[in-house]
Amino acid sequence: MAKPVIAIVGRPNVGKSTIFNRIVGERISIVEDIPGVTRDRIYSSAEWLNHDFNIIDTGGIDIGDEPFLEQIRQQAEIAIDEADVIIFLTNGREGVTAADEEVAKILYKAKKPVVLAVNKIDNPEMRDMIYDFYTLGFGEPFPISGSHGLGLGDLLDEAAKHFPKGESKDYDDDVICFSLIGRPNVGKSSLVNAILGEERVIVSNISGTTRDAIDSTLTYNGQKYVIIDTAGMRKKGKVYETTEKYSVLRALRAIERSDVVLVVLDGEEGIIEQDKKIAGYAHEAGRAVVIVVNKWDAVEKDEKTMKEFEQNIREHFQYLDYAPIVFLSAKTKKRIHTLMPMLNLASDNHSLRVETSVLNDVVMDAVAMNPTPTDKGKRLKIYYTTQVAVKPPTFVVFVNDPALMHFSYERFLENRIRDAFGFEGTPIKIYARERK
Repeated sequence: MAKPVIAIVGRPNVGKSTIFNRIVGERISIVEDIPGVTRDRIYSSAEWLNHDFNIIDTGGIDIGDEPFLEQIRQQAEIAIDEADVIIFLTNGREGVTAADEEVAKILYKAKKPVVLAVNKIDNPEMRDMIYDFYTLGFGEPFPISGSHGLGLGDLLDEAAKHFPKGESKDYDDDVICFSLIGRPNVGKSSLVNAILGEERVIVSNISGTTRDAIDSTLTYNGQKYVIIDTAGMRKKGKVYETTEKYSVLRALRAIERSDVVLVVLDGEEGIIEQDKKIAGYAHEAGRAVVIVVNKWDAVEKDEKTMKEFEQNIREHFQYLDYAPIVFLSAKTKKRIHTLMPMLNLASDNHSLRVETSVLNDVVMDAVAMNPTPTDKGKRLKIYYTTQVAVKPPTFVVFVNDPALMHFSYERFLENRIRDAFGFEGTPIKIYARERK
């Protein structure tokens, strides 16, 4: 089930990025006291009490001749279209402005739940400033302070009331769901058709032809699959989403529904920076990953070409060192037969569970091979390790002091676990916990 989505919408310079960063818990959006500085929507996952959700930080919506105004308006309108709940943010110190009223007009048409927040109410004496905002017609305004973090709990409580209720699982547990992600025109739709063996998805050389995620069912060698095809993710600054009505968030929703993600690269064009950002979404979501190099038929090759391309991928995608690489051509269907076995392997490893006794033997052998680190004379002690989850495989290492678990030693343990159990195609997570 995809996470609910909150969009923070408002005219420029009301503090949207500050509120976004407060909710997410880290500084993701650029915060600058210049109207219109946030030109692209920013996405992140967040959590409030028992609610996991995605949140969108939009550029401001305004009237007049501000720079990038039309682009900001377009992006905000699409964010509104994608959201389950909208936080309409205003500035309490400036009162209701004509621009706020313009934003309200757009939100009236959205027909989505709207929670009105009045920012920059930094102390109780300023609460009287919120009453003018009742005129916007969205009910009770919530006084908040982005700079001090005040009132955000009440705001999120109200937003959570409007989240979609729990839905049944899309598909049975024995079905492998996988999605294809990549920048536009790398051949994702062609690859879907090659896998399905039929022209089920429109294929075009125009970037961004696919408008939305499309589910296709498939049975291959007795295994049931669902293919979630997503539209291409465009580089920031080149997103003309008012025509194609598509955004990165929809791809993120597809990733959330997937067991395995196929990161599709263009073998002819090679790797660009945007490819690494796109692949990062799947890695951060903890999904199994297979890297697919498409259009391999169009590449001039010798006996070294494939190995050199693979080395190039490993250099650029160091965080995906666990992901198998498949070279194929969706157009000619050459090497297409190599894809499904790798996808199955990644899916199996993503849900692999190992016995605790065997796991501890591996970890203790690793410690004997490479003793635990010390800090200021105190040595890390590992008592035992257990697997607590799958999809992705997640391990808890019980120790005397989690602060002594250095990243490099955690990486060492991960490598030893991978050596012993494989886990090709899936990330694994390791957490150090103090033994009580």
